[in-house]
Amino acid sequence: MSEQLLFAAEVTLNGLMAGVLYALVALGFVLIFKASGIFNYAQGVMALFAALTLVGIQQGQVPFSHLINAIFGTNIHHFPWQVPSIIAIILAAGVMVGFAWLVERYILKHLVGQPDIILFMATIGLAYFMEGFGDIMWGSEIKTLDVGLPSGLNETIDTVTYNWFGYGFFIDNLDIVAAVIAALLVAALTIFSQYSKQGRALRAVADDHSAALSVGISLRFIWVLVWSIAGFVALVAGIMWGAKSGVQFSLSLIALKALPVLMLGGFTSIPGAIIGGLIIGVGEQLFEFAIGPLIGGATQNWFAYVLALVFLIFRPQGLFGEKIIERV
Repeated sequence: MSEQLLFAAEVTLNGLMAGVLYALVALGFVLIFKASGIFNYAQGVMALFAALTLVGIQQGQVPFSHLINAIFGTNIHHFPWQVPSIIAIILAAGVMVGFAWLVERYILKHLVGQPDIILFMATIGLAYFMEGFGDIMWGSEIKTLDVGLPSGLNETIDTVTYNWFGYGFFIDNLDIVAAVIAALLVAALTIFSQYSKQGRALRAVADDHSAALSVGISLRFIWVLVWSIAGFVALVAGIMWGAKSGVQFSLSLIALKALPVLMLGGFTSIPGAIIGGLIIGVGEQLFEFAIGPLIGGATQNWFAYVLALVFLIFRPQGLFGEKIIERV
């Protein structure tokens, strides 16, 4: 087997791993859309805020320390302790559940029955509020996230591929862990959505808020539930992206890469989010490998959006999305 073909196979595997990370973010978008029928612009910032909160709790950072020091002239930054990773993750998940309750109580409750564009604009405002609040609460410096996940070259894959092909594949252990976690999340969320009473209620709420209320479905409970689940998914995505590239405010921009994933997989399909992520991940890596050198490189910045545009023209509901037919 030629070296170019082996390198292409390695690029494909790394593209699959990158696609899983994109899909983790897209999952949160799908959950919110299935429950409310809107695109949650704040999902990327939720991943950032969850990761900031996790690091802050883990390292014993004093919340709002910069503000406290500026007002009172003190010099406090950290508590005299650190929190074990598993406890910090549980506490951060609790914070995201509390965040979901606050969103429902002070935002969504007042927007029942409003046009989708109103709800979408509310998530834009929420995104900018969360980003600023996270800055004030935890600071804007880049933070290192370490929850004990393996990272670096997977020596087993490197050794096996070298023995088979004479060329060792570089696959990051963290990417493998992310793939396993994403698979478990998709399985759990699909079962929940399709077979649980709450999952069916969630779909009813997405179809018509007023009709769901008229048959006794608690809209407030469903919204708190789905935003809590989306917050947990955002925490998982924040952990993976934070462990890979550090917890920094550019992390919120991963929401932009999730857009093409959703357009390919469909806004209403949980498995579609994974398939779309894998297509985007592999596609942009192979396109850069094959075509990038011919046109100056940097194709990863725009390939996903061009592919999404093609899908919007020929199949706007995505591969697995539901085709909506409105009768007039």
